[in-house]
Amino acid sequence: MKKCKIIVTAGAIIRDQRGRILMQKRSDHGNWGLPGGGMEPGEAIEETMTREIYEETGLFVEQHELYSIYSGERMQYTYADGNEVAIVMFLFNAKVNLNGKLAEDGKTLMHQDNSHESLSLEFQSLEQIDIKDISTVQRPVFEDLLLRKIKFAAKKGSESAGHDS
Repeated sequence: MKKCKIIVTAGAIIRDQRGRILMQKRSDHGNWGLPGGGMEPGEAIEETMTREIYEETGLFVEQHELYSIYSGERMQYTYADGNEVAIVMFLFNAKVNLNGKLAEDGKTLMHQDNSHESLSLEFQSLEQIDIKDISTVQRPVFEDLLLRKIKFAAKKGSESAGHDS
């Protein structure tokens, strides 16, 4: 029986003024996901999140609040080399200052990280995101984000229907 290693990670949902989410196309597997990464010994989880966001995006987190903690069966992952891990992901909503940081297209973050973890950084709307392009490890996050958006839209639709009567 293989030994499963527990990895603690932290990441952030960073939204622009239009409500789009900052997505990172990673160089290690070519999939999209949220910026973030593994905790280093001695760090508080908030320190992990702010360090990873800065390293991968060049952005300083100005404010943050815990969004959710992901663990359990949905967060088990097997790397290409066969190593199995159980990921505990702390996910934050984070506010950053984007002034002067976006390309002319208004969606691409202009930043080249020193370790070349990011192939691309861009803001995308939830409707634009294809779940098949999301890193397997982060798919539960995006499934939940999409589900909450659908539930919110349905609730909002039923409330407005009630006002019309």
